[in-house]
Amino acid sequence: MSRPDEQRPDEQRPGTIGAFTVRPLDPAADAELVHGWVTHPKAAFWLMGDAELADVEREYRSIAAHPHHDAFIGLHDGEPAFLIERYDPTEVELKGLYEAEPGDVGMHFLVAPTDTPVHGFTRAVITAVMDFLFADPSVRRVVVEPDVTNSAVQALNKAVGFEVLREIAKPEKDALLSACTREQFEAATGGNDR
Repeated sequence: MSRPDEQRPDEQRPGTIGAFTVRPLDPAADAELVHGWVTHPKAAFWLMGDAELADVEREYRSIAAHPHHDAFIGLHDGEPAFLIERYDPTEVELKGLYEAEPGDVGMHFLVAPTDTPVHGFTRAVITAVMDFLFADPSVRRVVVEPDVTNSAVQALNKAVGFEVLREIAKPEKDALLSACTREQFEAATGGNDR
């Protein structure tokens, strides 16, 4: 997977909440930050609640070294605000569990916990994540596999154009395999009006 060496600003949509940019995650420098996010009770579906700092650094070093998986820190107005994992679903997470199509990319995202939530922020983040993924012209469809009980992320996915394909059993969870084409995303978010 391509690894950008510098921040890539996402196109700012009219009416969005500030500016979003994305930079590669540095496993050593970002481990403490990410540890606080993935171990927070609101990140229960991330399945790292009991992880130690060294565990988080080791996990993201492994991702950084993987040829089909990478991670990014998303910034909101220049401040770290969310985590993105991008992966090749034919090699990671969904290998052998679904019918891949050319141009598929897999994604996980996590919004940093905050004591001062901003209405609409998480939806703005997932929109920025999808903009980031679709900025690669080879990406035709984003696939995700949220936990079947994670109704909050399922609603966000639907809001940006994902459709549920079916339930699948993964080793760590029962998941709703869902997909969103570039066209579905643009129709759901007004992407053609940008």
